[in-house]
Amino acid sequence: MRRFTLRTGIRWKITLAIAAVGALTALALSLVVHSAARVSMLESAREAELERVQFIARTAEAGRKPIWGAKLNDPDLPAELREKARSGRRGTYVQESRKAPRVWAAVPLGNGQVLSLNHPFQESANMVRDLDRALVVGSLAVVIGGSALGVLIGGQISSRLRKAAAAAQRVAHGDPDVRVRDAVGGVVRDETDDLARAVDAMADALQQRLEAERRVTADIAHELRTPVTGLLTAAELLPPGRPTELVLDRARAMRALVEDVLEVARLDSASERAELQDVALGEFVSRRVSTLMPEASVRVVADEIVSTDPRRLERILGNLLANAARYGRPPIQVDIEGRVVRVRDHGPGFPEALLLEGPSRFRTGSTDRAGVGHGLGLTIAEGQARVLGARLTFRNVAGPGPGEGSAGAVAVLWLPEHAPTATGSFPIIQLPG
Repeated sequence: MRRFTLRTGIRWKITLAIAAVGALTALALSLVVHSAARVSMLESAREAELERVQFIARTAEAGRKPIWGAKLNDPDLPAELREKARSGRRGTYVQESRKAPRVWAAVPLGNGQVLSLNHPFQESANMVRDLDRALVVGSLAVVIGGSALGVLIGGQISSRLRKAAAAAQRVAHGDPDVRVRDAVGGVVRDETDDLARAVDAMADALQQRLEAERRVTADIAHELRTPVTGLLTAAELLPPGRPTELVLDRARAMRALVEDVLEVARLDSASERAELQDVALGEFVSRRVSTLMPEASVRVVADEIVSTDPRRLERILGNLLANAARYGRPPIQVDIEGRVVRVRDHGPGFPEALLLEGPSRFRTGSTDRAGVGHGLGLTIAEGQARVLGARLTFRNVAGPGPGEGSAGAVAVLWLPEHAPTATGSFPIIQLPG
């Protein structure tokens, strides 16, 4: 079963944490203050009641009638307090009731009688209720104030993290000049700056590794060009026959591989620039397809004049057609609609890894699309598209029925509306997912 996860921002997590801590603290303090105030008021009421009954007892022993509502041998006197007074001790007792507690005080007289006095704890109870209201209002103020502070603090942290994430995304998409540390900014320094420095260090290390790999690849391909060319020239001088044809075929394949690797290295170096010309896209693509793959069908839905580099556009188109012919099945269709060019085959479709992560050099995909080739065609096509300021996407066409898999692969080239002013390719750091 899929595990349920609740996703929320760090701002609201901090706010909820501060509000919860504030509420628990305010509740605990309110209970302590309420209990202490009630006990203190009851103790004061007991002492006052005991002083009154002692004063009345002195007047009663002098033969006067009890005053202030005091009674002799009151039948409502609590049994516990009555037994205490009959034993010769004075005392007080708090009798709980729904409205307000009643405070009793009793003293023994010399003739064996018990003098008692009681008053309701009404005024003190009202004071306790007023105190409770004040505590509730204060607690709400603390919770609201803490929540507002949590929103402020969490908002600042969340904003810095979002800026760091945006800058990291730009780095991942190949912008070498972006630094997460500069994007975060701010006056207060915290763990976000440590994270930014770590991401910048990782990006610099990856950039250096990619640059080193690019240089090594370019140097190896450049060093191989001369001997491969000599090998091809020598093979052409061999006497005609099947062995000569095999040697020539492998030599030509090796030379094509070296040229492709050199082209990938140039695209990765971000030094390529487009030489722009105005071309009618529909007419241009139709002519190139008829030359590169006459059996492919071309459909011009809407023609449009675009400013692009014809040589690089032809290279992209040739690689897409070669990929469709090598890994797909006929018929191969090319559609031109405005600034969009679609190349579709009717084979098993692109592998899932390519759809998720994009083309990767020296990876030809799954076994059903494997065969000859080195996985550089789509990598070069994507790099040339970046030089043109265009976008190259890949998708599969669903089968006619459920569970029938793919009914073909579609590569879509989206040419920009405006001519690129400073185009060039950048090395892309592939992230998982």
